[in-house]
Amino acid sequence: MTTQEKLNWIQNDFITILQSVNADAKGNWGVMNAQQMTEHMSYSVRQANGKDQKTLLTPSEHLERIRSFMLSDKPFRENTKNSELPDVPLPVKTTSMEEAIEEFKDELSTFVNHFKGNESILVMNPFFGELNFEQWVHLLHKHAMHHAKQFGWVG
Repeated sequence: MTTQEKLNWIQNDFITILQSVNADAKGNWGVMNAQQMTEHMSYSVRQANGKDQKTLLTPSEHLERIRSFMLSDKPFRENTKNSELPDVPLPVKTTSMEEAIEEFKDELSTFVNHFKGNESILVMNPFFGELNFEQWVHLLHKHAMHHAKQFGWVG
């Protein structure tokens, strides 16, 4: 898939899927419900669009290996632990699934606009280091596919 195809999938297909599910839907693994996961995806995009600036957590001696995985087409494993998240999901911040989806769409729009005209800008990811637009789209697509599989929305 090209970068544009991945971005289109997130902006269209993934959002269409989110719009068709109940906020309380549970995944096949993990502890978040659909609304919590949607808010979690917004949080990820806020990192990508530069609103939520992060510092690198990965030790330098592991960064090349971890970045290589991130840039590959290998999916995240089920129950992949995110050290920035608590074991118990955060309570929802939005009042409804619809509001959570609108927030996600707004963050995606900010993301695209942040890189418009300069896709080589680097924005720090706490696990994978500084990423440009293409790398962020790849990661956001991989992340969205991970959650789509978690909830059984894609094979």
